[in-house]
Amino acid sequence: MTLDMWIRQIHRWLSIVFTAVVIAIFITLGAGKEPAYWVYLLPLFPLALLMLTGLYMFVLPYTEKWRSTRSAGG
Repeated sequence: MTLDMWIRQIHRWLSIVFTAVVIAIFITLGAGKEPAYWVYLLPLFPLALLMLTGLYMFVLPYTEKWRSTRSAGG
């Protein structure tokens, strides 16, 4: 598997983890329990990694275009 495929897989699994954490927080709030403050910070780690992998995948087509025009013109 290439690096691009690994990044896509990591991004998919991170989205599942992020969604599960957010759902768990809503369930605990719905049960009437007030979770500790650090529980609210749990989604931030997968969210930050989602942002990094998402930005990588967003920029990827532009870098491929840049590489192809550079190699064709060089």
